[in-house]
Amino acid sequence: MALPRPLYAHGAGSAASSAQRGGRARLYAVTGAVVIVIVILAALYASGALRHQASVRYLGSPSGYEAFVPSGQTINYNGQTDPVGDLILNNGTTVHDVIWNGQYAGTIINNHNQIVRLNSQFVGQTDPINHQQYVPLQDFYVIKGQVPVEQATVNGQTYYIIEANKINPANIAGFFTYDKWVSNFVAAMNTPGTIPAGLPGNSPVFQWENLTGTVAYQTLQYKALIGSIGGGYVLELPNRTIISYGVATSPLGTSFSNFIIPQQSYNPSS
Repeated sequence: MALPRPLYAHGAGSAASSAQRGGRARLYAVTGAVVIVIVILAALYASGALRHQASVRYLGSPSGYEAFVPSGQTINYNGQTDPVGDLILNNGTTVHDVIWNGQYAGTIINNHNQIVRLNSQFVGQTDPINHQQYVPLQDFYVIKGQVPVEQATVNGQTYYIIEANKINPANIAGFFTYDKWVSNFVAAMNTPGTIPAGLPGNSPVFQWENLTGTVAYQTLQYKALIGSIGGGYVLELPNRTIISYGVATSPLGTSFSNFIIPQQSYNPSS
């Protein structure tokens, strides 16, 4: 005849089972908490809150004009698609491998794509006014004053990041001209005595059989096709050199009102 099982055996087994269940519950709770912490840390890192923030430097002159020139390349920086290009400083120095990050990044990309599209349509065709071939134009974005920049490594390469959100929108404006004249345009803006002027519709400049005449009329063509507010403008330097240019659709900072809508007309004979 089998002996009855001691009463304490059942109680001990039950206690052990309860202890195991309690241990598993605590393990699950700890594991869940760790997962939550990891998710939160990952989100903070992705937002940039936990990343090392490089110190911001200011390039250029407080009273000068600097220009970002998009190359057509874009890059993903902090989850945003940004244009890549060069930065021309007021003293003529060119900084390469520059990313424009922040306000107007998408606008610059769209503007540049429009200019590239129009170049593919016009370059090589003949200007009906002066009978010269159209040339490639380039958009660029002028900043009045110093440019806030920080260095960062993206995909193993060092870039200079323009922190556009730190710039007053009134101090940013877009322009376009012959691609080989961009640096000259920036230099002209930084030359005391340079005057922006408009060309009347019957201006003899449009008939000049040189790049000045060609670009002047070509900017008018681009203006009509991209909805820009300005084309057929010139910068007149103190030595009487002129640079034809147009105004991008956006940005249109109010600090550039004299360049965006010149208050005087250019007269070659004056």
